Amino acid sequence: MATTIPTQIRIDENTKKQAVELLEGLGLNLSEAVNMFLKQVILNNGIPFEVKYPEFKPEVIEAMEETRRISRDPNVKGYTDIDELFEKLNS
Repeated sequence: MATTIPTQIRIDENTKKQAVELLEGLGLNLSEAVNMFLKQVILNNGIPFEVKYPEFKPEVIEAMEETRRISRDPNVKGYTDIDELFEKLNS
């Protein structure tokens, strides 16, 4: 087994929280995931994925995420009839 050394990195709090939650669902902890990433950096002789500007502006991505949250919220009324929707909007 390889010798490991403690390493300190700075991560945005929200990013870390989301990543840890996702990784736990995959059966990994943050340390294991970082080690996997670093091994892929070595194997690929660089970052193992394409780094580029996102297709959408941050505001658009935020709006899409908000829409996704709203669409999954059972407390939000949905409409299948456009007339009913307009009637509600105009009242």
